[in-house]
Amino acid sequence: MSNHQLQYDTLLSHYSNSLEAISLLREYRPYFELIPSLRRPSDSLISIPFPVVQLTSPNLTQRHVQLECDLALIMCDPDWKVKTGREIFVFIHRPNEDYSALLQRWRQVEVLLGEEYYWLMPWKHRSIISDRGEYHYPLFVTLDYSPNRIAKGLEGASLPHAKVADIELDLPPDTEENQENQICDPTQ
Repeated sequence: MSNHQLQYDTLLSHYSNSLEAISLLREYRPYFELIPSLRRPSDSLISIPFPVVQLTSPNLTQRHVQLECDLALIMCDPDWKVKTGREIFVFIHRPNEDYSALLQRWRQVEVLLGEEYYWLMPWKHRSIISDRGEYHYPLFVTLDYSPNRIAKGLEGASLPHAKVADIELDLPPDTEENQENQICDPTQ
């Protein structure tokens, strides 16, 4: 696995935890302010990696579709245990993905969200009503490996984005990078 793919996977696994996703929202203050309660953050935000929705067409046929975003962050009222109608869709720049492909993923999500849909919620949150949200917000995340043209394009298009740096990688014990970092014991 390449180092860039490892960075992407590490970031995705990190923000799959709702409490860690809050730290991402701190990078873009307007979205951080959408969190209903910071006193009860684990009840205020649901993080869904590679989310799936059930689309219902006007003729009442249903189909399941995986959204092209990396994470969906769904805001919930911690007292009433209901969605607030605000949904943030996180698009992490993938290794070797260009600006046009990143934007295309957001546009595909926008098209699907124009239809009637229901969330396939994680098992822990099955009791929460999963109907469509009223407000959809994209958040683009760039990493150290992301070319400058992507951040420049996001700024030019006035799309919200955050740059994440200093990701601590979970390297498998047999990789070259990890072997170089180990201290050699002369007695072995």
